[in-house]
Amino acid sequence: MKRALVPAFALALAACGANELQKSDWEIQNQDRLAREAVDREAVSQFPPAPRAANLKAFEVEGAGAFRFYVDAASISLAPGGVVRYTMVARSGSGAENVSYEGARCPTGEHRTYAVMSAGAWRATAAPWRALSQPWDVTLHREYFCAQGVPIRNVPEGVRALEQGGHPFHKGFAADPVPRR
Repeated sequence: MKRALVPAFALALAACGANELQKSDWEIQNQDRLAREAVDREAVSQFPPAPRAANLKAFEVEGAGAFRFYVDAASISLAPGGVVRYTMVARSGSGAENVSYEGARCPTGEHRTYAVMSAGAWRATAAPWRALSQPWDVTLHREYFCAQGVPIRNVPEGVRALEQGGHPFHKGFAADPVPRR
């Protein structure tokens, strides 16, 4: 009797494993969105260190008035799905600062704020991805990190874009923006 149960149990176990490997039509149709959401959830729990003045790279924003904008070069990172993440500092003419950890999704032209800094500590936000609307978001996306909708290939490329006042692809150069050795 015990011998008869072993093959039946093995067959039932194999059938359970096979069901896990099969995806429903809904899962297949939404696998890209599900993968993006998984990346989004990961980013919310991992924040860079507070920005240091020595790492701040200024970028110009047309029509920003007395505000100055900076990206912490040490915080720039790349994520799956063409996402560039960075810490941005917005400083008013009187010296007040807003610090936020943000992301630009290059292929879709979207922006997201993952966290804001308050009293020296990150506070996660529940902000969803949204279309670019603020001038500083548009500037970073189009001129520095996602020129022509293409994400920077590596962190040094993003830092160079900030140091040179824009990405070469945005400036109209067709040449490879990364020097070859």
